Amino acid sequence: MSSKNQRFPLPDVGEGLTEAEIVEWQVAVGDTVEVNQTIVEIETAKSLVDLPSPWNGTVSALLVEAGSTVDVGTPIIEITVSDDAVGPAGSTPNGTASGAAPDAGSAPAAGGAQDESSGSVLVGYGTAEAKASGRRRRHQAAPAAAPSASVAAAVEPVAPPAPVAPKPATPPSDTGTTTAARARVLAKPPVRKLAKDLGVDLAGVHASGPGGIVTREDVVAHAERSSVRTLTNYPDDEPWLASGVVTPDGRQTRVPVRSVRKRTAEAMVASAFTAPHVTVLHTVDVTKTMKLVATLKEDRDFTDVKVTPLLVAAKAVLLAVKRHPQINASWDDAAQEIIYKHYVNLGIAAATPRGLVVPNIKDAHTLDLLGIAKALAGLTATARAGRTSVTDMSDGTITITNLGVFGIDTGTPILNPGEAGILAFGAIRKQPWVHKGKVKPRWVTTLSFSFDHRLADGELGARFLSDVARVLEEPAQGLVWG
Repeated sequence: MSSKNQRFPLPDVGEGLTEAEIVEWQVAVGDTVEVNQTIVEIETAKSLVDLPSPWNGTVSALLVEAGSTVDVGTPIIEITVSDDAVGPAGSTPNGTASGAAPDAGSAPAAGGAQDESSGSVLVGYGTAEAKASGRRRRHQAAPAAAPSASVAAAVEPVAPPAPVAPKPATPPSDTGTTTAARARVLAKPPVRKLAKDLGVDLAGVHASGPGGIVTREDVVAHAERSSVRTLTNYPDDEPWLASGVVTPDGRQTRVPVRSVRKRTAEAMVASAFTAPHVTVLHTVDVTKTMKLVATLKEDRDFTDVKVTPLLVAAKAVLLAVKRHPQINASWDDAAQEIIYKHYVNLGIAAATPRGLVVPNIKDAHTLDLLGIAKALAGLTATARAGRTSVTDMSDGTITITNLGVFGIDTGTPILNPGEAGILAFGAIRKQPWVHKGKVKPRWVTTLSFSFDHRLADGELGARFLSDVARVLEEPAQGLVWG
Protein backbone atom coordinates (compact mmCIF):
# COMPACT_ATOMS: atom_id res chain seq x y z
CA MET A 1 0.00 0.00 0.00
CA SER A 2 1.58 3.29 -1.10
CA SER A 3 1.06 6.64 0.56
CA LYS A 4 1.32 10.27 -0.37
CA ASN A 5 1.33 13.66 1.35
CA GLN A 6 -1.87 15.66 1.05
CA ARG A 7 -2.11 19.35 1.88
CA PHE A 8 -5.37 20.62 3.34
CA PRO A 9 -6.22 24.25 2.39
CA LEU A 10 -8.07 26.55 4.75
CA PRO A 11 -11.75 26.13 3.78
CA ASP A 12 -14.42 28.75 3.35
CA VAL A 13 -16.66 26.81 5.83
CA GLY A 14 -19.64 28.03 3.87
CA GLU A 15 -19.53 31.61 5.22
CA GLY A 16 -18.15 33.45 2.20
CA LEU A 17 -15.17 34.65 4.25
CA THR A 18 -11.76 35.42 2.80
CA GLU A 19 -9.51 34.71 5.78
CA ALA A 20 -9.38 33.25 9.27
CA GLU A 21 -7.04 33.08 12.25
CA ILE A 22 -5.44 29.84 13.37
CA VAL A 23 -6.28 29.87 17.07
CA GLU A 24 -5.01 26.52 18.35
CA TRP A 25 -3.78 23.28 16.82
CA GLN A 26 -5.39 20.16 18.30
CA VAL A 27 -2.80 17.83 16.73
CA ALA A 28 0.97 17.69 16.41
CA VAL A 29 3.39 16.32 13.84
CA GLY A 30 3.39 12.53 14.04
CA ASP A 31 -0.18 12.23 15.37
CA THR A 32 -2.55 9.81 13.70
CA VAL A 33 -5.85 11.41 12.66
CA GLU A 34 -9.16 10.15 11.36
CA VAL A 35 -11.76 11.69 9.07
CA ASN A 36 -13.85 14.31 10.91
CA GLN A 37 -11.48 14.39 13.90
CA THR A 38 -10.92 17.99 15.04
CA ILE A 39 -7.44 19.08 14.00
CA VAL A 40 -7.50 22.85 14.55
CA GLU A 41 -9.59 25.64 16.02
CA ILE A 42 -9.96 28.69 13.78
CA GLU A 43 -11.63 32.04 14.30
CA THR A 44 -13.82 33.38 11.51
CA ALA A 45 -15.72 36.63 11.63
CA LYS A 46 -16.87 36.58 15.28
CA SER A 47 -17.01 32.89 16.04
CA LEU A 48 -14.74 29.95 16.76
CA VAL A 49 -14.96 26.95 14.45
CA ASP A 50 -13.51 23.45 14.94
CA LEU A 51 -11.99 22.29 11.66
CA PRO A 52 -12.14 18.49 11.05
CA SER A 53 -9.61 16.34 9.24
CA PRO A 54 -10.56 15.42 5.66
CA TRP A 55 -8.43 12.25 5.68
CA ASN A 56 -7.31 9.26 7.69
CA GLY A 57 -3.56 9.48 8.05
CA THR A 58 -0.57 10.85 9.93
CA VAL A 59 0.24 14.52 10.42
CA SER A 60 3.49 15.20 8.59
CA ALA A 61 3.65 19.01 8.90
CA LEU A 62 1.81 21.99 10.38
CA LEU A 63 2.25 24.65 7.71
CA VAL A 64 0.90 27.62 9.67
CA GLU A 65 1.66 28.64 13.24
CA ALA A 66 -1.08 29.29 15.79
CA GLY A 67 -1.92 32.99 15.92
CA SER A 68 -1.44 33.52 12.19
CA THR A 69 -4.13 34.93 9.92
CA VAL A 70 -4.28 33.21 6.54
CA ASP A 71 -6.41 33.46 3.43
CA VAL A 72 -8.96 30.87 2.39
CA GLY A 73 -7.23 28.34 0.13
CA THR A 74 -3.86 28.55 1.89
CA PRO A 75 -2.50 25.08 2.83
CA ILE A 76 -2.42 24.82 6.62
CA ILE A 77 -1.57 21.16 7.33
CA GLU A 78 0.06 18.24 5.52
CA ILE A 79 -1.18 14.70 6.19
CA THR A 80 0.37 11.47 4.93
CA VAL A 81 -2.46 9.28 3.64
CA SER A 82 -2.66 5.97 1.82
CA ASP A 83 -3.89 5.89 -1.78
CA ASP A 84 -7.21 4.42 -0.75
CA ALA A 85 -7.88 6.99 2.00
CA VAL A 86 -10.91 8.91 0.79
CA GLY A 87 -13.41 11.35 2.23
CA PRO A 88 -17.17 10.95 2.59
CA ALA A 89 -19.22 9.46 -0.25
CA GLY A 90 -16.15 7.82 -1.76
CA SER A 91 -14.47 11.00 -2.84
CA THR A 92 -11.34 12.80 -1.76
CA PRO A 93 -11.64 16.14 0.02
CA ASN A 94 -10.58 17.76 -3.25
CA GLY A 95 -13.89 16.71 -4.72
CA THR A 96 -12.39 14.13 -7.10
CA ALA A 97 -13.29 10.49 -7.31
CA SER A 98 -11.30 8.18 -5.06
CA GLY A 99 -9.47 6.76 -8.03
CA ALA A 100 -8.49 10.19 -9.32
CA ALA A 101 -6.89 11.80 -6.30
CA PRO A 102 -4.71 14.83 -7.03
CA ASP A 103 -0.95 14.61 -6.97
CA ALA A 104 0.77 14.80 -3.61
CA GLY A 105 1.38 18.28 -2.37
CA SER A 106 -1.28 19.75 -4.61
CA ALA A 107 -2.93 22.95 -3.42
CA PRO A 108 -5.47 25.47 -4.64
CA ALA A 109 -4.51 28.20 -7.02
CA ALA A 110 -3.37 31.51 -5.58
CA GLY A 111 -6.12 33.41 -3.84
CA GLY A 112 -8.15 30.27 -3.25
CA ALA A 113 -10.02 30.42 -6.59
CA GLN A 114 -11.55 27.04 -7.36
CA ASP A 115 -14.22 25.47 -9.50
CA GLU A 116 -17.61 24.27 -8.29
CA SER A 117 -16.15 20.99 -7.04
CA SER A 118 -13.54 22.74 -4.95
CA GLY A 119 -12.28 21.05 -1.84
CA SER A 120 -12.05 24.21 0.22
CA VAL A 121 -14.94 23.19 2.41
CA LEU A 122 -15.33 21.28 5.64
CA VAL A 123 -15.97 17.56 5.54
CA GLY A 124 -19.71 17.02 5.44
CA TYR A 125 -20.48 20.69 4.67
CA GLY A 126 -21.01 20.18 0.94
CA THR A 127 -19.58 22.42 -1.73
CA ALA A 128 -20.75 25.92 -2.43
CA GLU A 129 -20.63 27.57 -5.82
CA ALA A 130 -17.35 29.41 -6.25
CA LYS A 131 -17.48 33.16 -5.83
CA ALA A 132 -15.04 35.55 -7.42
CA SER A 133 -13.36 37.86 -4.99
CA GLY A 134 -11.85 41.18 -5.85
CA ARG A 135 -9.93 41.30 -2.61
CA ARG A 136 -6.21 41.09 -2.95
CA ARG A 137 -4.73 38.19 -1.03
CA ARG A 138 -1.89 38.72 1.39
CA HIS A 139 -0.58 35.15 1.07
CA GLN A 140 0.27 33.11 -2.00
CA ALA A 141 -1.03 29.55 -2.14
CA ALA A 142 1.49 26.72 -2.30
CA PRO A 143 2.48 25.49 -5.82
CA ALA A 144 1.83 21.91 -6.88
CA ALA A 145 5.32 20.82 -5.93
CA ALA A 146 7.48 20.19 -2.89
CA PRO A 147 7.55 23.01 -0.34
CA SER A 148 9.97 25.79 -1.15
CA ALA A 149 11.35 28.77 0.72
CA SER A 150 8.72 31.00 -0.89
CA VAL A 151 5.92 28.74 0.36
CA ALA A 152 7.35 28.78 3.88
CA ALA A 153 7.50 32.55 3.73
CA ALA A 154 3.89 32.70 2.57
CA VAL A 155 2.63 30.99 5.69
CA GLU A 156 5.07 32.49 8.17
CA PRO A 157 3.23 34.76 10.64
CA VAL A 158 4.26 38.37 10.29
CA ALA A 159 4.96 40.29 13.48
CA PRO A 160 4.14 44.00 13.50
CA PRO A 161 7.24 46.08 12.83
CA ALA A 162 8.83 47.85 15.75
CA PRO A 163 8.84 51.63 15.43
CA VAL A 164 11.97 52.94 13.74
CA ALA A 165 13.12 56.45 14.45
CA PRO A 166 13.26 58.42 11.18
CA LYS A 167 16.72 59.42 10.03
CA PRO A 168 17.23 63.08 9.13
CA ALA A 169 17.82 63.67 5.46
CA THR A 170 21.33 65.13 5.23
CA PRO A 171 23.48 65.84 2.18
CA PRO A 172 26.59 63.65 1.79
CA SER A 173 28.83 66.62 2.40
CA ASP A 174 27.35 67.87 5.69
CA THR A 175 29.30 65.59 8.04
CA GLY A 176 31.43 68.47 9.12
CA THR A 177 28.36 70.60 9.72
CA THR A 178 26.76 67.93 11.92
CA THR A 179 29.96 67.56 13.94
CA ALA A 180 30.12 71.30 14.34
CA ALA A 181 26.50 71.41 15.52
CA ARG A 182 27.25 68.81 18.15
CA ALA A 183 30.31 70.75 19.25
CA ARG A 184 28.23 73.88 19.74
CA VAL A 185 26.20 72.21 22.51
CA LEU A 186 27.20 74.00 25.73
CA ALA A 187 28.04 71.58 28.54
CA LYS A 188 30.83 71.19 31.08
CA PRO A 189 33.21 68.22 30.79
CA PRO A 190 31.64 66.27 33.74
CA VAL A 191 28.21 66.67 32.12
CA ARG A 192 29.56 65.46 28.77
CA LYS A 193 31.08 62.39 30.46
CA LEU A 194 27.76 61.67 32.23
CA ALA A 195 25.92 61.93 28.92
CA LYS A 196 28.38 59.51 27.31
CA ASP A 197 28.03 57.02 30.18
CA LEU A 198 24.22 57.16 29.95
CA GLY A 199 24.19 56.96 26.15
CA VAL A 200 22.57 60.37 25.84
CA ASP A 201 23.11 62.53 22.75
CA LEU A 202 23.62 66.05 24.06
CA ALA A 203 22.27 67.50 20.82
CA GLY A 204 18.81 66.24 21.78
CA VAL A 205 18.84 67.41 25.40
CA HIS A 206 16.81 70.44 26.42
CA ALA A 207 19.19 72.92 28.08
CA SER A 208 17.90 74.69 31.17
CA GLY A 209 21.14 76.25 32.42
CA PRO A 210 22.09 79.93 32.09
CA GLY A 211 23.07 80.91 28.58
CA GLY A 212 21.70 77.62 27.16
CA ILE A 213 24.14 75.33 28.95
CA VAL A 214 23.16 71.69 29.48
CA THR A 215 23.18 70.78 33.16
CA ARG A 216 23.61 67.44 34.90
CA GLU A 217 19.90 67.49 35.78
CA ASP A 218 19.01 67.98 32.11
CA VAL A 219 20.97 64.87 31.12
CA VAL A 220 19.51 62.73 33.91
CA ALA A 221 15.96 63.85 33.11
CA HIS A 222 16.45 63.10 29.42
CA ALA A 223 17.82 59.64 30.21
CA GLU A 224 14.84 58.85 32.43
CA ARG A 225 12.38 59.92 29.78
CA SER A 226 14.10 57.74 27.20
CA SER A 227 14.54 54.65 29.36
CA VAL A 228 12.44 51.52 28.97
CA ARG A 229 9.47 51.61 31.31
CA THR A 230 7.49 48.76 32.76
CA LEU A 231 3.96 48.73 31.36
CA THR A 232 1.23 49.59 33.82
CA ASN A 233 -1.81 47.57 32.85
CA TYR A 234 -5.36 47.19 34.01
CA PRO A 235 -6.11 43.68 35.30
CA ASP A 236 -7.86 42.66 32.08
CA ASP A 237 -5.24 44.08 29.71
CA GLU A 238 -3.05 41.01 29.47
CA PRO A 239 -5.11 38.86 27.08
CA TRP A 240 -5.08 41.39 24.29
CA LEU A 241 -1.57 42.71 24.97
CA ALA A 242 -0.12 39.21 24.83
CA SER A 243 -0.27 39.12 21.02
CA GLY A 244 1.50 42.46 20.61
CA VAL A 245 5.07 43.73 20.39
CA VAL A 246 6.42 46.20 22.95
CA THR A 247 8.22 49.20 21.46
CA PRO A 248 11.90 49.66 22.36
CA ASP A 249 11.13 52.42 24.86
CA GLY A 250 8.59 50.21 26.64
CA ARG A 251 5.87 52.83 26.44
CA GLN A 252 3.66 51.22 23.80
CA THR A 253 2.47 47.79 22.72
CA ARG A 254 1.56 47.35 19.06
CA VAL A 255 -1.09 44.67 18.58
CA PRO A 256 -2.07 43.46 15.09
CA VAL A 257 -5.71 44.15 14.22
CA ARG A 258 -7.35 40.85 13.42
CA SER A 259 -10.40 38.66 13.93
CA VAL A 260 -13.25 40.19 15.93
CA ARG A 261 -11.81 43.67 16.32
CA LYS A 262 -10.90 43.89 12.63
CA ARG A 263 -14.33 42.89 11.42
CA THR A 264 -16.11 45.07 13.96
CA ALA A 265 -14.05 48.05 12.83
CA GLU A 266 -14.76 47.37 9.16
CA ALA A 267 -18.50 47.01 9.80
CA MET A 268 -18.78 50.11 11.98
CA VAL A 269 -16.79 52.31 9.58
CA ALA A 270 -18.91 51.10 6.66
CA SER A 271 -22.11 51.77 8.60
CA ALA A 272 -21.06 55.19 9.90
CA PHE A 273 -20.04 56.46 6.45
CA THR A 274 -22.85 54.82 4.48
CA ALA A 275 -26.02 55.30 6.51
CA PRO A 276 -26.91 58.84 7.66
CA HIS A 277 -27.47 58.33 11.37
CA VAL A 278 -30.06 60.22 13.41
CA THR A 279 -30.52 59.63 17.14
CA VAL A 280 -33.55 60.53 19.26
CA LEU A 281 -33.72 60.24 23.06
CA HIS A 282 -36.51 59.74 25.57
CA THR A 283 -36.43 59.59 29.38
CA VAL A 284 -39.19 57.41 30.82
CA ASP A 285 -40.60 56.20 34.13
CA VAL A 286 -40.20 52.38 34.16
CA THR A 287 -41.42 51.72 37.70
CA LYS A 288 -44.18 49.39 36.46
CA THR A 289 -41.66 47.47 34.35
CA MET A 290 -39.56 46.90 37.47
CA LYS A 291 -42.65 45.60 39.28
CA LEU A 292 -43.38 43.26 36.35
CA VAL A 293 -39.82 41.94 36.46
CA ALA A 294 -40.16 41.21 40.19
CA THR A 295 -43.44 39.40 39.54
CA LEU A 296 -42.01 37.29 36.71
CA LYS A 297 -39.09 36.23 38.90
CA GLU A 298 -41.62 34.62 41.23
CA ASP A 299 -43.49 32.92 38.38
CA ARG A 300 -42.68 29.21 38.22
CA ASP A 301 -42.75 29.27 34.40
CA PHE A 302 -39.76 31.66 34.48
CA THR A 303 -37.81 29.74 37.14
CA ASP A 304 -35.16 28.45 34.75
CA VAL A 305 -34.54 31.71 32.88
CA LYS A 306 -33.05 35.05 33.83
CA VAL A 307 -35.65 37.82 34.00
CA THR A 308 -34.35 41.38 33.57
CA PRO A 309 -35.74 44.69 32.29
CA LEU A 310 -34.02 43.88 28.98
CA LEU A 311 -36.59 41.14 28.45
CA VAL A 312 -39.43 43.67 28.68
CA ALA A 313 -37.50 46.10 26.45
CA ALA A 314 -37.13 43.36 23.82
CA LYS A 315 -40.87 42.74 23.85
CA ALA A 316 -41.51 46.49 23.66
CA VAL A 317 -39.33 46.75 20.54
CA LEU A 318 -41.17 43.88 18.87
CA LEU A 319 -44.53 45.51 19.60
CA ALA A 320 -43.28 48.85 18.25
CA VAL A 321 -42.04 47.15 15.07
CA LYS A 322 -45.51 45.63 14.65
CA ARG A 323 -47.01 49.13 14.77
CA HIS A 324 -44.30 50.67 12.56
CA PRO A 325 -43.14 47.94 10.12
CA GLN A 326 -41.39 50.54 7.93
CA ILE A 327 -38.56 50.63 10.48
CA ASN A 328 -37.87 46.94 9.87
CA ALA A 329 -36.09 47.48 6.57
CA SER A 330 -32.74 47.72 4.82
CA TRP A 331 -31.32 49.81 1.99
CA ASP A 332 -30.01 48.06 -1.12
CA ASP A 333 -27.69 50.63 -2.63
CA ALA A 334 -26.70 48.50 -5.62
CA ALA A 335 -30.29 47.83 -6.68
CA GLN A 336 -31.56 51.19 -5.41
CA GLU A 337 -34.33 49.45 -3.51
CA ILE A 338 -35.72 49.45 0.03
CA ILE A 339 -36.22 45.94 1.38
CA TYR A 340 -39.02 45.66 3.92
CA LYS A 341 -38.72 42.55 6.11
CA HIS A 342 -41.86 40.60 7.04
CA TYR A 343 -40.05 39.04 9.99
CA VAL A 344 -38.05 40.34 12.94
CA ASN A 345 -34.64 38.90 13.73
CA LEU A 346 -33.95 40.82 16.94
CA GLY A 347 -30.25 41.52 17.50
CA ILE A 348 -28.83 41.72 21.01
CA ALA A 349 -25.40 43.38 21.22
CA ALA A 350 -23.18 41.38 23.59
CA ALA A 351 -19.75 42.24 24.96
CA THR A 352 -17.49 39.17 25.07
CA PRO A 353 -13.80 38.58 25.86
CA ARG A 354 -13.21 38.47 22.09
CA GLY A 355 -15.06 41.71 21.37
CA LEU A 356 -18.54 42.89 20.47
CA VAL A 357 -20.88 40.41 18.80
CA VAL A 358 -24.49 40.92 17.76
CA PRO A 359 -26.33 37.59 17.55
CA ASN A 360 -30.02 37.78 16.79
CA ILE A 361 -33.15 35.91 17.83
CA LYS A 362 -34.58 34.44 14.65
CA ASP A 363 -38.27 35.21 14.02
CA ALA A 364 -38.50 36.89 17.42
CA HIS A 365 -41.91 38.32 16.44
CA THR A 366 -43.40 34.81 16.79
CA LEU A 367 -42.25 34.33 20.40
CA ASP A 368 -44.07 35.06 23.63
CA LEU A 369 -42.31 36.58 26.64
CA LEU A 370 -41.09 33.22 27.94
CA GLY A 371 -39.80 32.26 24.50
CA ILE A 372 -37.86 35.52 24.25
CA ALA A 373 -36.39 34.93 27.73
CA LYS A 374 -35.15 31.47 26.73
CA ALA A 375 -33.73 32.78 23.45
CA LEU A 376 -31.89 35.60 25.26
CA ALA A 377 -30.36 33.13 27.71
CA GLY A 378 -29.18 30.89 24.87
CA LEU A 379 -27.64 33.71 22.86
CA THR A 380 -25.87 35.14 25.92
CA ALA A 381 -24.36 31.80 26.96
CA THR A 382 -23.16 31.07 23.42
CA ALA A 383 -21.66 34.55 22.99
CA ARG A 384 -19.75 34.42 26.29
CA ALA A 385 -18.34 31.03 25.33
CA GLY A 386 -17.10 32.52 22.06
CA ARG A 387 -19.18 30.07 20.03
CA THR A 388 -21.58 32.44 18.30
CA SER A 389 -21.95 31.21 14.72
CA VAL A 390 -22.06 33.36 11.62
CA THR A 391 -25.64 32.19 11.09
CA ASP A 392 -26.59 33.56 14.52
CA MET A 393 -25.24 36.97 13.51
CA SER A 394 -26.57 37.15 9.97
CA ASP A 395 -29.82 38.65 8.65
CA GLY A 396 -30.56 40.78 11.71
CA THR A 397 -33.30 43.37 11.19
CA ILE A 398 -33.18 45.60 14.30
CA THR A 399 -30.93 45.62 17.38
CA ILE A 400 -30.91 46.44 21.10
CA THR A 401 -27.72 47.38 22.93
CA ASN A 402 -27.99 47.26 26.72
CA LEU A 403 -25.74 50.05 27.99
CA GLY A 404 -27.42 49.94 31.38
CA VAL A 405 -25.43 46.91 32.48
CA PHE A 406 -22.36 49.19 32.52
CA GLY A 407 -24.13 51.96 34.45
CA ILE A 408 -24.31 54.17 31.36
CA ASP A 409 -27.36 56.43 31.02
CA THR A 410 -27.54 56.33 27.23
CA GLY A 411 -25.52 56.68 24.04
CA THR A 412 -25.73 57.23 20.29
CA PRO A 413 -25.14 53.72 18.92
CA ILE A 414 -24.00 53.00 15.37
CA LEU A 415 -26.32 50.90 13.26
CA ASN A 416 -25.54 47.27 12.69
CA PRO A 417 -24.84 47.05 8.92
CA GLY A 418 -27.95 46.22 6.91
CA GLU A 419 -30.38 47.39 9.60
CA ALA A 420 -32.47 50.54 9.90
CA GLY A 421 -32.51 51.00 13.67
CA ILE A 422 -30.78 50.27 16.98
CA LEU A 423 -32.12 50.99 20.47
CA ALA A 424 -29.78 51.84 23.36
CA PHE A 425 -31.29 50.82 26.72
CA GLY A 426 -29.72 52.89 29.49
CA ALA A 427 -29.22 52.34 33.20
CA ILE A 428 -32.34 52.29 35.37
CA ARG A 429 -31.98 54.53 38.42
CA LYS A 430 -34.26 55.66 41.21
CA GLN A 431 -34.81 59.38 40.74
CA PRO A 432 -37.23 62.11 41.86
CA TRP A 433 -40.04 62.14 39.30
CA VAL A 434 -43.35 63.96 39.02
CA HIS A 435 -46.00 61.25 39.30
CA LYS A 436 -49.70 62.13 39.55
CA GLY A 437 -48.85 65.72 40.39
CA LYS A 438 -46.38 64.89 43.17
CA VAL A 439 -42.60 64.42 43.24
CA LYS A 440 -41.88 60.82 44.15
CA PRO A 441 -38.92 58.44 43.87
CA ARG A 442 -39.45 56.43 40.69
CA TRP A 443 -37.39 54.05 38.55
CA VAL A 444 -36.27 56.04 35.48
CA THR A 445 -34.22 55.25 32.40
CA THR A 446 -33.20 57.00 29.20
CA LEU A 447 -33.72 55.36 25.82
CA SER A 448 -31.98 56.40 22.62
CA PHE A 449 -32.80 55.22 19.14
CA SER A 450 -30.48 55.61 16.15
CA PHE A 451 -31.96 55.09 12.71
CA ASP A 452 -31.04 55.31 9.04
CA HIS A 453 -32.45 58.59 7.73
CA ARG A 454 -32.61 57.14 4.21
CA LEU A 455 -35.24 54.68 5.42
CA ALA A 456 -36.99 56.60 8.16
CA ASP A 457 -37.71 60.26 8.66
CA GLY A 458 -37.77 61.98 12.03
CA GLU A 459 -41.44 61.35 12.61
CA LEU A 460 -41.15 57.59 12.16
CA GLY A 461 -38.10 57.40 14.42
CA ALA A 462 -39.79 59.47 17.11
CA ARG A 463 -43.05 57.50 16.98
CA PHE A 464 -41.18 54.20 17.17
CA LEU A 465 -39.20 55.28 20.24
CA SER A 466 -42.33 56.74 21.84
CA ASP A 467 -44.12 53.40 21.50
CA VAL A 468 -41.21 51.50 23.03
CA ALA A 469 -41.30 53.95 25.95
CA ARG A 470 -45.09 53.54 26.36
CA VAL A 471 -44.74 49.78 26.83
CA LEU A 472 -41.92 50.18 29.34
CA GLU A 473 -43.92 52.81 31.21
CA GLU A 474 -47.12 50.75 31.14
CA PRO A 475 -46.43 47.05 30.29
CA ALA A 476 -50.19 46.39 30.15
CA GLN A 477 -50.14 48.45 26.92
CA GLY A 478 -48.57 45.41 25.31
CA LEU A 479 -51.79 43.46 25.85
CA VAL A 480 -53.62 46.01 23.72
CA TRP A 481 -51.04 45.98 20.89
CA GLY A 482 -50.19 42.28 21.15
